[in-house]
Amino acid sequence: MIYNFLTDYLSIIIFLIIAMLISIGFILINFLSSPSNPDPEKLSAYECGFDAFDDSRMEFDVRFYLVAILFIIFDLEIAFLFPWAITLGKIGVFGFWSMMIFLAVLTIGFIYEWKKGALEWE
Repeated sequence: MIYNFLTDYLSIIIFLIIAMLISIGFILINFLSSPSNPDPEKLSAYECGFDAFDDSRMEFDVRFYLVAILFIIFDLEIAFLFPWAITLGKIGVFGFWSMMIFLAVLTIGFIYEWKKGALEWE
């Protein structure tokens, strides 16, 4: 029984062992060869507006989250457009108008957010 197991899965086990050793080797090489003095630019505030290595209990601006959520919403809109565009010839007029309704709802939402000022960073 163990012989059948080894003949069937030995190549997969060897592959996994080699992959693990290569991964651990890359991590160790990266850890040993990386510089330990980070650049001041890397330690500066990035998109969120506060220092990276500061008190984690400080107040955080909610507008950053709003912009991030809006980006995800409109990014998903693009993700829905690609398969629709590829299958447009097969889905016919119903598929075309259903996507137009979807885009109209998203456009109304975009205009609403624009008028509310959620896209402006002050």
